[in-house]
Amino acid sequence: MRTLLPTASLGLAAALTLTGCGAQVTSEDRTTPSQAVTITNCGKKVTYDRRPERVVTNDVGITELMFALGLEDHMAGYVMPPDKGSTDDLPYKDAYDKVKWLSKDRVTQELALDARADLVFAGWNYGFNENTLTPDQLHKAGIGTYLLTESCRNAGTSTSRGIMPPLDALYTDLENLGRIFGVEKRARTLIKRYEAKVADVRSKTPEGGKRPSVFLYDSGQDQPFTSGRFGAPEQIISEAGGVNLVHDLKDSWTTVGWETVVKRNPDVIVINDYGSTSAAQKKKFLLSYPPLRNVSAIKHKRIFTLDYADLVESPRNPSAIERLGAYLRGGADAS
Repeated sequence: MRTLLPTASLGLAAALTLTGCGAQVTSEDRTTPSQAVTITNCGKKVTYDRRPERVVTNDVGITELMFALGLEDHMAGYVMPPDKGSTDDLPYKDAYDKVKWLSKDRVTQELALDARADLVFAGWNYGFNENTLTPDQLHKAGIGTYLLTESCRNAGTSTSRGIMPPLDALYTDLENLGRIFGVEKRARTLIKRYEAKVADVRSKTPEGGKRPSVFLYDSGQDQPFTSGRFGAPEQIISEAGGVNLVHDLKDSWTTVGWETVVKRNPDVIVINDYGSTSAAQKKKFLLSYPPLRNVSAIKHKRIFTLDYADLVESPRNPSAIERLGAYLRGGADAS
């Protein structure tokens, strides 16, 4: 597949300061603007004829991948619902202030055209779906695409997502974006930093002991929405020292039955904090839901909260591993 990016301004800043980490992306880190780059994205070879200059991103994790690489000057804007939390305390606050918030709803072809986008960075059910917007539709309109690796459809079914371990997906996207935008050195630096943080958490996990089973509760009362083997929570839980209750589920994000949760009896429940239902309301529901009353995590009130952006593929994943690891080792109070 060849992605033909519309001609855009190709001027490059000599240096982009990355707020919060003290690093810089310099002109020495960049490849020639006109150099074509071929990468593998969701199992397909894709060639980008030139570096994108007006990228539209969908959702918080995807947007922060761009920010982590210091690529806000290459963005036309981002699409993000209003319920993803405050950006005031984030290392990317300056980038959020700089880049235009295009929509609080969803990315559309019309929005991308109005923004004069040359690339839309989204994923399956992270902006793209067969009913409203597909990469092929954008390609026909002359707009390139990049698919979030966590969202790649796997070969098992037409709906299941995920083709590799979640942290590998994060590192793959950083590597690919580093090549596409000519900031490979910065991408390698980030990956090494994240790997070191994860390794440090792993080293603190007691050897030989029973790992606590952890259920990720996203939402839902009739049926809980959770995350299987190919979603970011899988490795956030495992690297933190736990075991994902539905590790055998070959999907990224999907529903299960409460009977599965009761039968497998998790030691800890992690709440995904986002949406119109607050984390406190979700916790109250879990603690009062009769079928769960004999579940270990409920009896012992072992419930921990992580933010939405911690639990989708994003630069926040290593920090989430660190915080959950401290909780599982007994170094944090129940939230």
